[in-house]
Amino acid sequence: MSEKVRSVLVVGGARSGKSIYAQSLAERSGRELILIAAAQAGDAEMAERIARHRAERGAGWQTIEEPMKLLEALRAAADPARVIVVDCLTLWLTNLMLAEADVETESRELARTIPALRGPVIFVSNEVGQGVVPATELGRRFRDAQGRLNQAVVAVCGHVVLMNAGLPLQIKPARAPDIAL
Repeated sequence: MSEKVRSVLVVGGARSGKSIYAQSLAERSGRELILIAAAQAGDAEMAERIARHRAERGAGWQTIEEPMKLLEALRAAADPARVIVVDCLTLWLTNLMLAEADVETESRELARTIPALRGPVIFVSNEVGQGVVPATELGRRFRDAQGRLNQAVVAVCGHVVLMNAGLPLQIKPARAPDIAL
């Protein structure tokens, strides 16, 4: 990772390859590897998923499990010698919503914190706004909050990669269309 790249958002749908891409990007940096995991093992399936992800990462990673206090974890772990992967903003937002936290304030604070971090961070997040409109009020509130969170993070990240079927598509920085008259 170039010294100039301080923050990256890797966004995409479920099983699009976001986490694998983010981890490989971090591993290529040559820095100490930190993963901040927002997942909580609320049931046996999620516990198995967490264990599988931990095994896939391997021994070179330090894992910080932090389902709610992401800002504090980022500030404490950020260092120029390290690269942090946050996996993922979607689970963090879910945890905040279920705890009835002020997600708008938390999202704004995250966006304010990212440029001030002392080392590079790669964020993973789901794109949830391209599917069917959720049937429940909570589902619609979540979809809207996730869209706003993603936009806030995109605004402050130097690079954004959209994952689609395992393929990384760089969308920021991107050259603006040149409309000739």
